[in-house]
Amino acid sequence: MKDRTKEQQPSAVPKTAQQGGDIRARWAWVEPAVWTERMLATLETGIEGGKWFRLIDKVWSPKNLAGSLQKVVAKGGSAGIDNQSARAVCEHQEQTIQKLEQELRAGQYQPRAVKRVWIPKPGSQEKRPLGVPTIRDRIVQGAVLQVIEPIFESEFAVQSYGFRPGRGCKDALRRVDELLRSGKHWVVDADLKSYFDTIPHERLMERVGEKVADGKVLSLIEGMLQAGVMDSVEGWQATKQGSPQGAVISPLLSNIYLNGLDWKMARNGFEMVRYADDFVVLCPSQEEAQKALEQIIQWVEENGLKLHPTKTRLVDASQRGGFDFLGYHFERGKKWPRKKSLSKLKDAIRSKTPRNSGRSIKAICADLNPTLKGWYEYFKHSAPTSLNPSMAMCEGGYAVSSDTKPNEKAVPKESINSDGQIPTSPQLACFP
Repeated sequence: MKDRTKEQQPSAVPKTAQQGGDIRARWAWVEPAVWTERMLATLETGIEGGKWFRLIDKVWSPKNLAGSLQKVVAKGGSAGIDNQSARAVCEHQEQTIQKLEQELRAGQYQPRAVKRVWIPKPGSQEKRPLGVPTIRDRIVQGAVLQVIEPIFESEFAVQSYGFRPGRGCKDALRRVDELLRSGKHWVVDADLKSYFDTIPHERLMERVGEKVADGKVLSLIEGMLQAGVMDSVEGWQATKQGSPQGAVISPLLSNIYLNGLDWKMARNGFEMVRYADDFVVLCPSQEEAQKALEQIIQWVEENGLKLHPTKTRLVDASQRGGFDFLGYHFERGKKWPRKKSLSKLKDAIRSKTPRNSGRSIKAICADLNPTLKGWYEYFKHSAPTSLNPSMAMCEGGYAVSSDTKPNEKAVPKESINSDGQIPTSPQLACFP
């Protein structure tokens, strides 16, 4: 690990920095224990030299650690390699915060290896690795995140939607709809191969260092990346590249690394929509799409990544075939749940409704309804004709899965509005 403890003199906050509640309102999502109005004003006006110094004291601030702890506990999740649960940490939170502060101040904090677990890929027999840090490591990662995220958020391109405050999947999907309606139906459907597992550490740290000049914070992040992985079969393994999916700070780091691609596409006039490592570029012609793909290939190769050779392609979305993006399938001016999304729903229904469960219909419906309503809320803008055959209108007037049990009613036919859209009220449900 590089020695990053030597720092330059800190840049001063500009004298012209604005103060006031209007700045706080624009940055309502930031951690107030870290980001004062004066610091937020500096974010907007720009800090001298373009880099932030002396941030480590904000990382180990007890209030910042406490805020991170509360978020980790609220989210829950499984224990890391130390088998310590979120509930156990919560019961001794004062001691946990005090110990972490002491270790961070003394430079003695050492992140532990993440626990590797394998989870199924939706609609596939394959599995993908997920890294589970210990609870205390999640707290420190969250504390670092609360300090540096606003610095990078102010620099991210508008076409990036994943894991960003105030943005989400639906915003990305709406943008894709807008671009398709505008005539940009030639699509670069790109797939980065094992992106989170292959991010080059040295290049990633260089990009973090473009905005953060606190050597101790940089060393802390680098230590998180190099903590290693503990596999139940193969034991401890070094992590020479990648940022494990499941780590609190990984989504931000992944966005930092791909921000250069976002801006490259924007500068060259290409309409890219990106959610984490999943992105599409929408163009008015095949020639433009080919140019966009060539520039993506060049950037990816220069930055030590790889495109999946069989999953990256050019698509004319106005013709049969279309493309998948964020759970939807887009084709010929319409969108509907992709096959893997339907398969995932059916698997969830089967797991909650086994024939030999011995539970009452009321109990089954209570368990099933959150899944159905959540699925409906996300896919309610699908074209109604897309419900056939996997989701077909049955004689009773409800859209049901082809292998859903009779008690699992869904969307009434008459509730579909004149625009061909399913309304916003959640009516996909199971009724006893």
